[in-house]
Amino acid sequence: MHTSRTDSPAEWGAMLLRVSLGAMFLAHSVVLKLLTYGLPGTATFFQGVGLPGWLAYVTFACEAVGGLLLVLGVQARWVAVALSPFLLGAVFAVHLPNGWVFTATGGGWEYPVYLFVLCIAQGLLGDGALALSPSRPLGFLLGRTAAVPATR
Repeated sequence: MHTSRTDSPAEWGAMLLRVSLGAMFLAHSVVLKLLTYGLPGTATFFQGVGLPGWLAYVTFACEAVGGLLLVLGVQARWVAVALSPFLLGAVFAVHLPNGWVFTATGGGWEYPVYLFVLCIAQGLLGDGALALSPSRPLGFLLGRTAAVPATR
């Protein structure tokens, strides 16, 4: 378990973001798609908005596994980034024509856009405290071997 720098408020904040984002993805996949509508019903909805029905099953699996990985802190930076396209798909394929407010008929775009921003923030911040398998720092993408210290 990743325990370095757990005394940092930023590490605890990133962990709080990670766990809450993971819980949201778990609830959205398991409670909404599986238990409320059922996967065949979710596939029918996807087809009704012009998406292929099989994509509902892929979306469910990615959200459920991704949510669990986020909660546990397993490569959370990359998991959050990998889940981002699903949120953009929800915005552009489903919610954008419904307006901003998510309580609008068919749901507006504000909630999935907010979740997209949270996923990007998680990707930038990293795993946070108590991660089981921490992600590599972003510095490795730039050829740096150590994380770039944050400026205040």
